[in-house]
Amino acid sequence: MPDSAVVNKNGMVTEPQTRTRMEPFTNYYDLVGRELGRGKFAVVKKCVEKATGKEYAAKFLRKRRKGKSCREDIMNEIAVLESAKANQYVVGLHEVYETSNEIILVLECAAGGEIFDQCVGDSDEAFTEKDVIRLARQILTGVAFLHKKNVVHLDLKPQNILLTCTQPLGDIRIVDFGLSRHVNSTSEVREIVGTPEYVAPEILDYEKISTATDMWSIGVLTYVMLTGESPFLGNDNQETYLNISQVNVDYSQDVFHGISSLAVDFIKSLLHKNPADRATAEQCLQHPWLNEQADEQEASQSESEPESPAPSPDMCIIPVYPTCPGQGELKTGRDAFSFSEPFPTRPEIQQELIC
Repeated sequence: MPDSAVVNKNGMVTEPQTRTRMEPFTNYYDLVGRELGRGKFAVVKKCVEKATGKEYAAKFLRKRRKGKSCREDIMNEIAVLESAKANQYVVGLHEVYETSNEIILVLECAAGGEIFDQCVGDSDEAFTEKDVIRLARQILTGVAFLHKKNVVHLDLKPQNILLTCTQPLGDIRIVDFGLSRHVNSTSEVREIVGTPEYVAPEILDYEKISTATDMWSIGVLTYVMLTGESPFLGNDNQETYLNISQVNVDYSQDVFHGISSLAVDFIKSLLHKNPADRATAEQCLQHPWLNEQADEQEASQSESEPESPAPSPDMCIIPVYPTCPGQGELKTGRDAFSFSEPFPTRPEIQQELIC
C-alpha cells in the first residue's frame, strides 16, 4: 500500500494508482471457453490478450449491488492487489477496465484451480503432509507480505487459494481481496465479514480486526488441508458459531491419523480465542513443522528435481475462480452443512449464539 494512500474509517483505500481504462474491453481481449466462476455480483471468464496471445482471467464486477454502489469496495480490492505486486504468491493484477455497469479486473490466470478440490478429493488426489508443508509456507509468505503492509485478507479459505498447476503440483496464488481491509494502530476496524467456517471469534463478537484474524483462518485452512475435515462446521449456523466461540476443535488421532504431532502443534498455535496468543505469519514460518521438513527437502533436492516445478500448460486444468462463499462439502464428524447465503448480520449472529 503506497505511503500516500488514503484509508477511510472502514479500512479501505478508495483511490488506487492503477489507471482505469475506459476503452471497450473487447478491443484488446478475446473471451474464450467457459466461465471460470460465478457469484451473485461477479463472474470470472478466461480471456486472451490480442496483442500478446497471453491468457488471463477477467473478473467482471457489478458496480451496484442491491441498489447500492460498490465502487469503493472494488477500488479497495484493486489497491490491495497493487500493493502486493512484488509478491509472487498473490495473484497478479494486469489491467483494469470500466464500463457503465461493471469494473473488469484482468488477473493472472492460475490454471490449477482451487486447492479445495484436493481438500475434498479421494485419497489418491488429496494432499500429502509434505504437500501441505510446502503450500503452507507459500501461503504464509504471501500473508506475511500483506501483513507487513497492514493489509488483512479476511476471507482465507481453500476456495481462495489457487494453484498454478496440479500435475505436477505447482505454486499457490492468493485471490479474492473483496473483503480485505487496511488496519493500523491508530484506528479500529470492526466488521462482520468472511465465510462462517473460517471466521475468527473476534468477528462473531464484533471486536477489533487485526492481522491475527487472518492467522485464525490459516489455522482452520491448515486443518482442512491436512485432514479433509472442517473443524468448526456444525449441523446448523448456531452450532458452527458456538464451536468457533468455544474453540471446540477435535485433535484426536482419529482425525489426525498418520499426521505428525508437529503439524497438530502448528495448528494449535493459531486456534487461540485471544488474538494476542496466536502466532504471527513470520513466527509460523519459523515453526519446526515447516522448517524441519524444509531442511530435509532442501538436502534431497540437491540430488533431484526442483521442489516447485514450472507449470506445464499441457497438464494443467481449467481453474474455478471463487466469486462467492465456499461450495461443496468437507468431511466432518458432524453432518455436512453448506453455507449458501451471505454471512448473517451482527444482530442475526447475536440472536443465534447462546453463550
